[in-house]
Amino acid sequence: MKKASPKTTKATAPAPKAKPAKTKAPALIAKVAVTKKAPAKPVAQPAVIAAKRPAVAAVKATAPKAAAASAPSIKAPAKKTAGTVITALVDVGFGNTLYVRGEGASLSWDSGIPLSSVADNKWEIALPTATGPIVYKFLINDFNWSVGEDFQSTAGSNVTVTPAF
Repeated sequence: MKKASPKTTKATAPAPKAKPAKTKAPALIAKVAVTKKAPAKPVAQPAVIAAKRPAVAAVKATAPKAAAASAPSIKAPAKKTAGTVITALVDVGFGNTLYVRGEGASLSWDSGIPLSSVADNKWEIALPTATGPIVYKFLINDFNWSVGEDFQSTAGSNVTVTPAF
């Protein structure tokens, strides 16, 4: 039997202990403690909310009465008649406008009033109430007169006409 040879080991110096790293944890903890927000207010329970509802409803119900008593009453204007409404059924072409000239209900033979386009071939104007008959004629772009006799209508009527050009 052979003898085991003794192992030789190198003598090494023990490794120096590492210095602990400086940490800022204590400072961070202190800052967190300083900047910590106050806890949120507790939420009201449903029973408390239900108890407050009648008081709110009572305030809303009394507020308009108090405002009405302190301020003069403002009423919505009564639906007033538009006077005479004239509707013309004619296609004047894209980019053109239909005008009306005449006498009565603020119309003049010297300058026309444009009608509002309601559809491709439907134009409308509401004239104030007149005291007498209204006589009128249509123009395209306040330049080209419609052919034929002048149109006539009574004050306060709704008329639909078809002018020719």
